[in-house]
Amino acid sequence: MYKIIVLDLDGTLTNAEKKITPRTREALMKAQQKGARIVLASGRPTYGIVPIAEELEIAKYGGYIMAFNGGKITNWESRKTIFEQKLEDELVPQIYQQAMDAQMQILTYRGEEILATSDTDEYVQHEAFINKMPVAATANFLEEVEYPVNKCLVVGEPTALHQLELKMAKQMEGKISVYTSAPFFLECVPLNIDKAASLDRLLKLLNITKEEVIACGDGHNDLSMIEYAGLGVAMANAEEDVKAAANYVTLSNEEDGVAAVVEKFML
Repeated sequence: MYKIIVLDLDGTLTNAEKKITPRTREALMKAQQKGARIVLASGRPTYGIVPIAEELEIAKYGGYIMAFNGGKITNWESRKTIFEQKLEDELVPQIYQQAMDAQMQILTYRGEEILATSDTDEYVQHEAFINKMPVAATANFLEEVEYPVNKCLVVGEPTALHQLELKMAKQMEGKISVYTSAPFFLECVPLNIDKAASLDRLLKLLNITKEEVIACGDGHNDLSMIEYAGLGVAMANAEEDVKAAANYVTLSNEEDGVAAVVEKFML
């Protein structure tokens, strides 16, 4: 019945060590061998998702990478970009200035590396750890940015970062979307970036209905796709409102919650 499983990564598919457990990998490999496709849907950049795509061999089974919370979709078999949303070039300096005024660090992605205003900041280092990408620190961020930019990430102490979020949401309303993906990560992305909207585009291309889709997640950025999918699944470690919106709540990401879903509904 279910032809596609859409998986958030951090807090969903991977455990606290950012790894896929053997049981979860085995279940997903079996599902693909039976004809299911995997879509890896994350706020990470494409390169930050690649190691997991390779581990699960999604190219072999017609899988997709949905990076930047749906801002870019790549057919991982052909490596072709099938959809992309970019920040307008003139907005990047404005975001940069907001970060500098708040005395916070900012980063974006340049090929296989993270371009950041610091490589010693604990939050920049955490983003590098999540994505397994090296950091290129620069004092000339705006001169070294490679366009187009899919996303900028401002990082900082949670209380101060929340104040910056409120300020930027007001000052840059109608230009960008800003939201926290973790208490210390402020995502600055093109307007109307949304996992469900991007998933809808992909399904139309594949001629698959949303009733044939399982979507698993744990955070607010997963809420739209959980509500959209035929079977919306929240992890036991998910935010309470995400659990409330789900059709099914599985075990946590530390307890093979994704494997439990695949075994129950796909195998």
